Amino acid sequence: MTGRRRNRSTFLPSFTRPVRATVRTAGALVACASLAAGCGVIPGTTGGSGDGPITVMTWAPQGTSATNKPGMPAFAQAYARWINARGGLNGRKLKVLTCNDHNDSVAAAQCARAAVKANVVAVVGSYSQFGDSYLTDLEGAGIPYIGGYGVTTAEFTSPLSYPVNGGRPTLLAGLGRELASSCGPVTLVRADSIAGDELPPMLDSGLKAGGHENAVDQRAADDTTEYEEPAQQALAAATGDKARRGCVIPALGDGTDTFMDSFRRARDAYPAVRTAATLDSVDQTVINQSGAAGGPYEGAYITGWYPPASDPRWAPMKKVISAQAFGDNRIDPADAGVQTTWIAYTVFTKAVQSLGGGDVTADAVRRALDGGLRVSTGGLTPSLHWGEQGPLASIGLPRVVNAEVTLQVVRQGQLVTARQGFLDMTRTLQGAQVG
Repeated sequence: MTGRRRNRSTFLPSFTRPVRATVRTAGALVACASLAAGCGVIPGTTGGSGDGPITVMTWAPQGTSATNKPGMPAFAQAYARWINARGGLNGRKLKVLTCNDHNDSVAAAQCARAAVKANVVAVVGSYSQFGDSYLTDLEGAGIPYIGGYGVTTAEFTSPLSYPVNGGRPTLLAGLGRELASSCGPVTLVRADSIAGDELPPMLDSGLKAGGHENAVDQRAADDTTEYEEPAQQALAAATGDKARRGCVIPALGDGTDTFMDSFRRARDAYPAVRTAATLDSVDQTVINQSGAAGGPYEGAYITGWYPPASDPRWAPMKKVISAQAFGDNRIDPADAGVQTTWIAYTVFTKAVQSLGGGDVTADAVRRALDGGLRVSTGGLTPSLHWGEQGPLASIGLPRVVNAEVTLQVVRQGQLVTARQGFLDMTRTLQGAQVG
């Protein structure tokens, strides 16, 4: 794991880049050097004009030593098979190209250039920690980025990004709101980097809203692969209040799993300390891999963007998986990446359907989304709509239109609902002291 990778996965307010109407120079539109680079692109493919297929792309890292999300492109292709079996989109086939960004900024840019060369009408339901690398090329070609995972600031600032969740800021604020009433001292463990500096205000905004003091800001070296000392320090800092159990929140991106290994070993000396987390770092897959009910997350509060996988509102997504991807172990309906991809394709499908029989182009899809279209996701999120600055523009996140989170808890190794309904973090985050 490299420090460079983690630096891209946190939030820093930045100026919105202008949308450029023309495609960048030919040199900037070079596709992936070979299919071995991970892009399934067919040269000359048209994106959506005429009667040909409507072409989109989904990318995510696969086969790396850090974060991997193979279920996202796998589900995207299953969705295409499912929608095509039902007659396609407005009578036309949906074609999904995929690309592996390898958790690398160069590969992420190559994926974007391949999308431009293939003339896709959108990039849908994707994961990459390198927004600054891929959004420049998408903006240059006018290609909308729908439903990214929410791991970079660029996803919440680019005018061509249409996020379906509020990313880490909303999760941290929601976690702080909940822990304020149930925890004594709270310790946030995060990377000692400029990007990591943006995390404490988000968490503290929630703690403050609940009448709690700010969290202890426990920093860990950004390029470390060993967390024994940070784990010990975090646990010690969380034991200062004998009346209430302290809580430790790891927010280390790719390093969270490694930290939790150290935390589990050191925790025996601090039995009263609990852990808590956000769904961008810990989902059901991570909980299973860390020992489920016998692992360090048992009893932990976890804030998420969506209801838990057991909620009946996921039934339509599970129907797609059962019909078109049964037995594909890359696709886990409990994975937040798969869930985000389902919601992103729901948005894209509604946008295309709103165009009727007209050409489906990147410009047309973008105009539909910017023109007041409201998309229902079956209760998995609030109604989604873009086209103007969101309510969190004041803290540098103008594209956030969904600031709602859910509260879950790990019981017997399973994420289950801890509190019914959604918590809206808009007003909480508006009070965050950022920068």
